[in-house]
Amino acid sequence: MIKYTRFFIIILLAVSAFGAKAQSTATTSSPYSRYGLGDIDPSILPQNRAMGGIATAINKINNFNTINVLNPASYGFINYTTIDVGLYSNIVNLSQTGQTSVSNANFRLSHINFAVPVSRRSALSFGLMPYSEMGYNYKQTRSNLGSGSPADTNAVNYLYKGDGGLSKAYLGYGIGITKHFYIGANASYIFGNLIQTSSTEIPNLYGTLNSRIEQSNSISGLNYDIGLQYSFDFDNNVKHLTFGYSASTGNSISNTASYIVSQYTYDSSGNENTPADSIVNKQSSKTKIKLPQINHFGVSYQYDNHYLVGADFTMGNWSNLTIGGTNAGFQNSKTFNVGGQYTPNANALRNYFARVDYRLGFIYDQTYLNLNNTNINRYAVTFGLGLPLSPSQTLSTFYKVNLSAEIGKRGTLDNGLVKENYVNIHLGFTLNDKWFQKYKFQ
Repeated sequence: MIKYTRFFIIILLAVSAFGAKAQSTATTSSPYSRYGLGDIDPSILPQNRAMGGIATAINKINNFNTINVLNPASYGFINYTTIDVGLYSNIVNLSQTGQTSVSNANFRLSHINFAVPVSRRSALSFGLMPYSEMGYNYKQTRSNLGSGSPADTNAVNYLYKGDGGLSKAYLGYGIGITKHFYIGANASYIFGNLIQTSSTEIPNLYGTLNSRIEQSNSISGLNYDIGLQYSFDFDNNVKHLTFGYSASTGNSISNTASYIVSQYTYDSSGNENTPADSIVNKQSSKTKIKLPQINHFGVSYQYDNHYLVGADFTMGNWSNLTIGGTNAGFQNSKTFNVGGQYTPNANALRNYFARVDYRLGFIYDQTYLNLNNTNINRYAVTFGLGLPLSPSQTLSTFYKVNLSAEIGKRGTLDNGLVKENYVNIHLGFTLNDKWFQKYKFQ
């Protein structure tokens, strides 16, 4: 137990230190993150991601405690102190008709979550997870000052760049009202910065001042999640049919925006000089961002220590998103998640691979984006493993490494749009331990 605990503490400290850096640096490379608040993270752990992202009707997985932030009602099933930390890597290839494809890779802290039992059927959970990410950098070129002439002498470059992200620190509580009915809620503090710039440059026309518009948003505020689960038990409580619902409330958070327009030049070596002046420098007062309500519906069927299957359906009312009183112009989103896991023999003593959880899932996501009269959809297949480690000698501490991969595509080459082919990899380390026990001596 000691060696695993030390290993866990090292991971915890490492990802915590890395997370401090990750809060202000983009870890996505998608032009679609340009819109709204960036790419929204679903707030689920690797064990759920590997099963297609199903989570609304998930609580324990093979009798192993897992922290399901998407539905806080699941906390009520936690009977061990649970800690989950993880890392994330993203590889994406961007392609567009008539353009050379580009590939990027990113790496960051994924999550750090804690859960502590309060009573027999209730638990408290808290942690830090990403809420959204913004990261893009691309260029469009127009010939001869946009006149359409074939000559490239005075070509104009339009440069677009975005960076930043929002994080979510949450505190939640779940409780069983009866043996089968559980409810829960999260209070989350969303915070972070989003910085977007658009520049116009004429690189081959000497003496011309280039211009840049920079818009920065500093965002913070409280958001709330509610959830419920109802479970039917069969065959001596080893088979479970669970229905779940959770929702993220559409309340408002604060935003402080700045707007700067500056002019700049390049030196003879191609390095950017200090901006000559700022034509516009506006520091606005606080405004409001009205978040959408997001509804999750789910069902799962689990045979303990053998298999689990489930499906989720999510509706996001993104047409209600307003930033500074202006509607963002999004459409409502719909997401379908299907997946499950199979464990050959969770109690096998001599065959390690029989105790491994094998996971598979599928995702269809009609996102909130409609560009050039084209829906931006996402399709993905997911898979992964739950790798158990040896428990402590007292059988009071259990460990599992969860690995998931998502291979998918988003967007299309039609109508001048960009198609993304991506691979997301998540690695998590989960600890179940009996803390705060009272020992009796005879």
